[in-house]
Amino acid sequence: MPNIIEITDFAAPELDIYARLTEGQLLNRHEPDKGVFIAESPKVIERALDAGCVPISMLMEKKHVESQAREIIQRCGEIPVYAAEFDVLTQLTGFHLTRGMLCAMYRPPLPGPEEICEGARRIAVLENVMNPTNVGAIFPSAAALNMDGILLTSACSNPLYRRAIRVSMGTVFQIPWTILDSRSSWPGPGISRLRGLGFKTAAMALSDDSICIDDARLTAEDKLALILGTEGDGLPQETIADCDYTVRIPMSHGVDSLNVAAASAVAFWQIGGSFREVGEWGK
Repeated sequence: MPNIIEITDFAAPELDIYARLTEGQLLNRHEPDKGVFIAESPKVIERALDAGCVPISMLMEKKHVESQAREIIQRCGEIPVYAAEFDVLTQLTGFHLTRGMLCAMYRPPLPGPEEICEGARRIAVLENVMNPTNVGAIFPSAAALNMDGILLTSACSNPLYRRAIRVSMGTVFQIPWTILDSRSSWPGPGISRLRGLGFKTAAMALSDDSICIDDARLTAEDKLALILGTEGDGLPQETIADCDYTVRIPMSHGVDSLNVAAASAVAFWQIGGSFREVGEWGK
């Protein structure tokens, strides 16, 4: 039976996880096995459950308990389900964006890079992408456009931050990803590790020797890792120099760069699927 607990305010310490803990406290860097994330909205919660994430508690608008949340509550077993009227819940900043439902879950253990790369042909590497909105926006493009996995350097915003999960619409639970560990110090050792796994590397950057994203050499590669850089500055010269290719997206009207999330979608579309013919870009 579900454990429904009606609340009238957020004073209870059990609600700290929703009302008072910061993203850093939820992440729990010192004890990552105890890390927590917050999934928002029924669709995202369902995708997290489908991926095997373990729920801790739920918080929702009272009217949803016997309606749209009913099946989700049943899937979660006997965890506490905190329910309140809408006027109470609006005390939480941004509650109107959650579609009336939140679920606290344990962070799953991260796989190693080798596990992500095993059997993969196309992966994305995010280098120091620090905006959680951009990180979240990259995931649905990667999942939809045939990328097999995502690797993130340690300076990236964590994909399980609330904003990143929300923007991704739960696709962070649908495509394999991990954060590069200390053995993959970036860029040199990390790129060497990718080469050891059979990948050629392509840096998304503007340079004198860059090739177009529809270049036949890219689609001919059996395994390709596409590396995207941070907002504003892009990839550092050290990373570009270490890669096998430097790749650009053709643009018009004098535009010289795209937001990293937009650029990723264009690049994934071109290199991520055998459904596109070499050289078809721009026709």
